Amino acid sequence: MEQSRRHGRGEVVEEITTEAEAAGRTVTASKDEPRYRVGGDKSGNDAVHKPGALRKK
Repeated sequence: MEQSRRHGRGEVVEEITTEAEAAGRTVTASKDEPRYRVGGDKSGNDAVHKPGALRKK
């Protein structure tokens, strides 16, 4: 079985620059290494990503 990567669409809801609870887990971030909370367009679920994992529309 071949695995495929899912590419969802969403909107950045928040930039996280400190340790925080987001998307049901503890997120470790800093001003030098921020994380972004993204709300999914279809599911409405939240996810947290590093900047390199995101692209602009």
